[in-house]
Amino acid sequence: MNARPFGKLGSVSALTLGGGGLGQLWGPTTREECLATAREAPELGITLLDLAPSYGNGEAESVIGEAFGGKLPDGVRITTKCRVGDTPAADVPALLEESLATSLERMKLKHVDVMFLHNWVTADGAPTYDRGTPRSTVESAVIPKLQRFVSEGRISGWGLTGIGDPAVLIAMLEAGVTPDYIQIMANLLDSPGGLKYPDGLARPRDIIAAAQQAGTPIMGIRAVQAGALTSALDRSKPADNPETLDFARAAPFRAIAAEVGQSPAFLAHQYALSMDGPATVVLGVKNREELRECVAAEAAGPMDPTLIQRIDAAIGRN
Repeated sequence: MNARPFGKLGSVSALTLGGGGLGQLWGPTTREECLATAREAPELGITLLDLAPSYGNGEAESVIGEAFGGKLPDGVRITTKCRVGDTPAADVPALLEESLATSLERMKLKHVDVMFLHNWVTADGAPTYDRGTPRSTVESAVIPKLQRFVSEGRISGWGLTGIGDPAVLIAMLEAGVTPDYIQIMANLLDSPGGLKYPDGLARPRDIIAAAQQAGTPIMGIRAVQAGALTSALDRSKPADNPETLDFARAAPFRAIAAEVGQSPAFLAHQYALSMDGPATVVLGVKNREELRECVAAEAAGPMDPTLIQRIDAAIGRN
């Protein structure tokens, strides 16, 4: 598998194994299959594992702990995250401390390579909807504590999840508030689905451009937009759910996939891998079959620009 530059960590594989599938968030699977998937990923060349406590209420991190017994394969890096939300700034350091300690215990590790803030970043005074952290709290409490973890050797770098108010995120990056890493939506619909901050457009490609300008390595997330860019949604969703709406919007894309003889998931990952910006694309796979399909998409190389243009036109992206 191709390796790509990844900031202070050197380089990582073009694909990252995400924890959503391992935490059984993306449709039915089993603990045994998740363990097998986690162990096979490094064998297929994947060198970065992206975890979070919220993936199955700790299940994904527990899978990693059981799969590797506290000793990751040589060259494999790992991340974790923490949701801070609208926690008062004074309480943030203790929250981050507890979250990191619990994640390390689940994964049977003493160190992670990156720790991310795992929720919206919002403007001061704007609604947080209990899911966002005001910019002032991020800058005064979250970032200093993450930097403290770095100085203590408990993490190697810190990051932000590039969701929330895009204007705030872009302003932070332009003002020199530059995380070591950032996770940003990277899919052909430019859609964050149910993760979208309610006010305004999501603007993921603008956030990607700002991160590139700031020199911050990017992890592309939601390549198949929570299943909307696959052959079928494998979870029951209401008709007005963002993923259901995105699945309907992607019908022309699925027609193109059928025409070229590839699965929608294969093409969606190949498209994300071909986007300008992301150093690595995070997979939400829940079994080895899905993992191998994604690895095959990476091995196929960049998508033909003409096909990218056809897909963009078909789904109405200018």
